[in-house]
Amino acid sequence: MLSRSINVPRLDLSLPSWHFPSFRGSKIQNGFLPLKDLSLAKAPFEGTTWFMSSINDTFEAGEAEYLRFPSYQSEGRLLCLAGISTRNGTLNSYALVHPDKLPPGSRFLPGITFVSESHYGYDNICHGLFAVMPFAAWHYRKGCVKPARWVLYQRGELRKETSNWVTNFLELTFGEKMTVEKFQGAGEVNYKSSCFEEAVVFRHHEGKMLKEKKIQVYEMLRCKSRKYCKIEERNGTDENLVKMTLLLRNGSRSFKDEAGVINVFQKVCAKVKGCQLKVSQSENLTFCDQVKLMSETDVLASPHGAQLTNLFFMDKNSSVMEFFPKGWKDLAGAGQFMFQWISAYSGMRHVGTWHDPKGDKCPYNDKSLCMTFYKNRQIGIDEHFISNWTSTVLKEEIARKLHTLKIKRKPERKCRCS
Repeated sequence: MLSRSINVPRLDLSLPSWHFPSFRGSKIQNGFLPLKDLSLAKAPFEGTTWFMSSINDTFEAGEAEYLRFPSYQSEGRLLCLAGISTRNGTLNSYALVHPDKLPPGSRFLPGITFVSESHYGYDNICHGLFAVMPFAAWHYRKGCVKPARWVLYQRGELRKETSNWVTNFLELTFGEKMTVEKFQGAGEVNYKSSCFEEAVVFRHHEGKMLKEKKIQVYEMLRCKSRKYCKIEERNGTDENLVKMTLLLRNGSRSFKDEAGVINVFQKVCAKVKGCQLKVSQSENLTFCDQVKLMSETDVLASPHGAQLTNLFFMDKNSSVMEFFPKGWKDLAGAGQFMFQWISAYSGMRHVGTWHDPKGDKCPYNDKSLCMTFYKNRQIGIDEHFISNWTSTVLKEEIARKLHTLKIKRKPERKCRCS
């Protein structure tokens, strides 16, 4: 294992009394530092991070960087957290303490605690997946360890819940109810901080995890999700069919003419022997509905949006087609590629994108404002181009499936960590 030594302030834990003041800036007081270092707030992704900024990460080859307490790097010290602000991370603080010198007013929490810091949060299922993915990887490679609790932060501010999708996803991954620590009563006279018997902290999402490592983890997650939702493996009776799903969404980045788009895909599918089309609305599906639908999908066509996160529930080597409103191609930056990344990391074939060239012109002279204008626009469709593209994808998928049928199916494997 490769690791980098950490630079932790020498904390004077022999102070005659302890205080838990509000913090602003990065000034150390009585051994506690603010979780959010304002001096780094303008560059959260460059080098270190504004979250627990006094401590450098530990690295394992090919894995996401992390912090672990107690450890050799922490000199055997435990992690303690104080503060419950959901709006100002500088009011939340942390310290490293020796097990026999816990600060007065602290509560000792046994077992292993997973501490997550996310720049984007846990309500959007795509952002939530990226935030919790490294914990699933830790579970995969560390003897299937399960957390006693979770502590969630977004930009240093405490979060007390996740979306239903993320909650379901974590419960099936770890095989138990997700307990989110809310630090009830913290700040009262006799309860000033919480100290953890063991804590693992991820603050860079998937970070430096290599593609092959991610593929291993996504395979585990795909398998566990299907087991959790009681999805039976597809048998050979319909494997000459290519099942295509048009997954729609409401509101932002939806299709302007839903009926017209459905008609285009219906006509193309009808002309391709062996094609079967299903049209579904993402907002109407439960978590297990989404797992079932994706497990029965060979070709997925959908607008750019959180619903595409579900693509990793499909069989490996399935195909993904993605649609964007005008303006995204030139203005959206790296975020527009997130589902191409998930496709690559989970073994899917992202077969391209279509960007609507038509739409209103940005009214601002300042081009930096144009992405805000285009971000949540609806998507039109070019029937001729989409018909030819879809026909090509379907025929390629049929050829791939026919080739796969010639290879003897391997017996179903038990999910890792099940």
